[in-house]
Amino acid sequence: MCGLTAAILLTGFTSCGKRDVNSPGVEFMPDMYRSPSMEVYGTSVFNGDTIFSSQFLPVKGTIARGYIPYGYPNTDEGYLQAGLNLKNPIAFSESVVKEGEVLFGKYCIHCHGASGAGDGKVGLKLPGPPPPYTSVALKNLPEGKIFHSITYGKGVMGNHASILTQEERWKLVYYVQKLQGPKETASADSTKTGNAKEIKKEEKTK
Repeated sequence: MCGLTAAILLTGFTSCGKRDVNSPGVEFMPDMYRSPSMEVYGTSVFNGDTIFSSQFLPVKGTIARGYIPYGYPNTDEGYLQAGLNLKNPIAFSESVVKEGEVLFGKYCIHCHGASGAGDGKVGLKLPGPPPPYTSVALKNLPEGKIFHSITYGKGVMGNHASILTQEERWKLVYYVQKLQGPKETASADSTKTGNAKEIKKEEKTK
């Protein structure tokens, strides 16, 4: 018993002594601290040679299988061109619209509201809540502009390209169109006037 007490006291005194503050101490299972695998954007030594991870990047000019680059820039001109030329590549079906509804419930409802009226709990706390999808500014908004807005963001809405794939964004477009309701027909002159008003309104919100 005396020996155990002496050992405890000796350990206590020596542990409080001066030591190298930069010492990591004793490591248990060091592989859990320093992974032997290659780290992204780092360097590794293999058979005496230093290998840069950049050497394993895809060949310049190539794209991943199934990935389609988005060719419209995040500019006013890109937004207008997307509205004129960009069409939904996914075939319409009720199941696709249903998938879009699920995505809307996850990523959009908090600002735009369940019916797209701009009355979401978060949207109502913004300096300017989102306009309803049935409003004059958005009711006839073409699919290309909707997709462009989801991709890059619009006004206070951030971009969703980082969290939604292109396919998911197009499914979401179908559901937004459902919330827009039937498109309104208008004469050529009134359409031009409406587009001019829309552009002016967009410029004011920027």
